[in-house]
Amino acid sequence: MTMWSIKKFDELSTKELYAILKERTDVFVVEQACPYPELDGKDFASYHLFKEQDGEIVAYLRVLPAGVSYDEASIGRVLVKQNYRGQGLAQQLLKKALRFLEDELHETTIKIQAQDYLRKFYGSFGFEVISETYLEDDIPHVDMLKKA
Repeated sequence: MTMWSIKKFDELSTKELYAILKERTDVFVVEQACPYPELDGKDFASYHLFKEQDGEIVAYLRVLPAGVSYDEASIGRVLVKQNYRGQGLAQQLLKKALRFLEDELHETTIKIQAQDYLRKFYGSFGFEVISETYLEDDIPHVDMLKKA
C-alpha cells in the first residue's frame, strides 16, 4: 500500500521514525559519502512529510516552521529513495510541502539551503537563488527563497 503522510514528531510511530532516519542516513551520509550530524535537534519542531510503500519510506522531507532554521519557514532533508527516482516523486513531494506551508501554516516566505545542482529543480517551484555558491559539508550549496 502506498500513502502520503504528514506528521509532527510526536505523532510518528517508532517504526516510522526508524524508517525515516534510516533513509536520511542512507542518502545524506552513505550515498553522498558525507559524514555529518544528521540528527540536529530540529526534528522535534518539524513536520515530517513522507510517502510509505510496503513499509519503506520512498520519499521524505521535513517542514521547518519559521524560527527553527531561519526567520522564515523552511524545507529540508528532501529525498527520494534511490530505486524510486525518476518517477516524479520529488515533484509530488515539493508540491505537497508547499501546499501544506501555505494552506495549513499560512507561510508566505520559504527559505531553503539547496544543493547547487538542484537550483533549476527548486526554481521550477518559484524559489530564487539569494546567495553565492558555498560549500556545506564539501557539497556546493546555494540559499534560495520563495515568496508567495
